[in-house]
Amino acid sequence: MRILIVTDAWAPQINGVVRTLTRTRQEVEALGHEVRIISPDLFANLPCPTYPEIRLAVLPGRRLPGMIDAFQPCAIHIATEGPLGQAARRYCIKRRLPFTTAYHTRFPEYIKARTKIPVGATYRLMRRFHRPAAGVMVATGSMERELAGRGFRNLRRWTRGVDTELFRPRDKDLFDLPRPLHLYVGRLAVEKNVEDFLRLDLPGSKLVVGDGPQLPELRRKYPEARFVGAKVGEELAAHYAAADVFVFPSRTDTFGLVLLEALASGVPVAAYPVPGPLDIVDGTGVGVLDTDLATAARQAITISPERCREVALQYSWRASAEQFVHNLQPFC
Repeated sequence: MRILIVTDAWAPQINGVVRTLTRTRQEVEALGHEVRIISPDLFANLPCPTYPEIRLAVLPGRRLPGMIDAFQPCAIHIATEGPLGQAARRYCIKRRLPFTTAYHTRFPEYIKARTKIPVGATYRLMRRFHRPAAGVMVATGSMERELAGRGFRNLRRWTRGVDTELFRPRDKDLFDLPRPLHLYVGRLAVEKNVEDFLRLDLPGSKLVVGDGPQLPELRRKYPEARFVGAKVGEELAAHYAAADVFVFPSRTDTFGLVLLEALASGVPVAAYPVPGPLDIVDGTGVGVLDTDLATAARQAITISPERCREVALQYSWRASAEQFVHNLQPFC
């Protein structure tokens, strides 16, 4: 099957959406399908306001139809709600072609954090975008229930995986810092709520891996924390494994791949009881969820690394890819 994925999020961005789509393409191709990605780098593009690391395609509707026609896909998946996603949606509706979408990002909450626009107004736009889709893929049961309660239809589960060969327990001597070592990995942006982590009164040290628009401000306000920038591959895996506790302060993620990466590295999780952590951590014995994040971090440190690894091994990118393909709506 020829599968077209249209996404506004792609390399060189480093985030969960890009990692998910990159690994999904690899696994789907290994299943014998042909995959084409249409992304902003194929068009004239501009930096996203307030978030220059993200590039937005300029007037993609002019060239996109010809690119889709040339590939002649058997299924179209629209991964994001940006300019490319909007153009692909118009293409499919005009030609009466079935397509699927995914709810990767809680844009209403992100936009409120940056602009104070009420989430209700943005959710109306999100419902309108996803309404024509034959299937809206969501990563967790809690997100599925939440979106159903907000009027979204045709919801389908598409879970995530983790590379347990790359992310694994290793030596903890990467840093000569006071223990315990509390780790955050992710974008440094207001919607990620990183300051909730940095403000915590915790023993030991805080390590921050990631980049984003808040980096200069956070470095200035929290000089006691160690900021090391974005990491990938083996270097990222080594940073995970060096930690004693992974602290996840976000309240707006739909899943949180970083949770699985930490657990695969044998590192327990401290987080708020919100979607993502509720689906991955709650009831598994691999972390502590609490409205008091400091309490969660202090309690999580006693959890067995072996148990964390055991739970992470249950998540497979191959199973995720098979679920993705099953959710598609082929039309040829």
